[in-house]
Amino acid sequence: MRPRTVLATLTAGLAAATSLTAAGPTSAANSASSHACSPYVSIDRFSDALDKTTYDGTFVGNFSALATDRDGSIAALEDRSSLFDLDPRTLQPKRAVHLADEKGADLDSEGLVVDRDGTRLITSETEPSVRRYSADGRILDRLPVPSSLLVAPAGRATANQTFEGLTLLPGGHTLLASMEDAISGDSTGIVRFQTWQRHKGHFRLGAQYAYRTDAGLGVPEVQATPDGRLLVLERGFTSGVGNTVRLYLAGLRHATDTRGIETLTGQPSVHLIKKTLLTDIAACPSLGATARQTQPNPLLDNMEGMTITGRDHTGRLKVLLVSDDNQNQAQTTRFYYLRVRI
Repeated sequence: MRPRTVLATLTAGLAAATSLTAAGPTSAANSASSHACSPYVSIDRFSDALDKTTYDGTFVGNFSALATDRDGSIAALEDRSSLFDLDPRTLQPKRAVHLADEKGADLDSEGLVVDRDGTRLITSETEPSVRRYSADGRILDRLPVPSSLLVAPAGRATANQTFEGLTLLPGGHTLLASMEDAISGDSTGIVRFQTWQRHKGHFRLGAQYAYRTDAGLGVPEVQATPDGRLLVLERGFTSGVGNTVRLYLAGLRHATDTRGIETLTGQPSVHLIKKTLLTDIAACPSLGATARQTQPNPLLDNMEGMTITGRDHTGRLKVLLVSDDNQNQAQTTRFYYLRVRI
């Protein structure tokens, strides 16, 4: 979906990224070269190869989520109810599948997981919902959602601010969806992360946690790391300034289960998910990128999808990001190849 407008300026974020870089170990600086974004993140390259293209009559863009399939290909979800299979080397589409709900209506499809049996778990912001689909787009199942997380008037969530991110934790037993924005009654910036536990082939509602975003930012994506922590993408937009995109490392350990807590107001008894800034993407080298609208760094756009594709020879995570161009001539469908040390 379109990013929230940032209420705070970018100055604090850029200063934080600068401070992070300055505080990093000298060994990181020595090996970082010109591709470093911070001591923890570097960017290899970017690709605009799919920008404003079509495949088999379907527009290629509006990307809201990425997932790595079992054969190494990239599953790329559009928020307008299409799911692509992309070649991992060239990014060229190999297949496009149209998705629909039980009544045949399109989804506002945002979160994506490729399960261990090849089925696709996909969120839609409309209700919100989480459904299981076969690889060819048939609905197999629908997961329960807490009533408080439903869009008003059924619940307390705001339309287009619900299940943006989706990830499966290591072991395959815990599924986690991240809300993009706070629900009514919770303090601004405190968003809920809902989990489900797999039991005899089905997912049942599990614990819920709370995560605080930076001022004015929302959560468009979350991705589980191999050690069970989370990469969390935070994003916003300021007209005339551009996008803010920050990558955090977060952990659920010691976080309070908030499913029984009616309102989250920052009360001391509730331990939020702890997070550590890995980088502000504006601090990355631009690598010659150009932007069609004002940006603090021309590399930036409306980043929304993320997947971990493997590790490099040093153990760093290889992370692929993609921007959602909203089918807008002022925006770009861009893929970003990062290496992340956690």
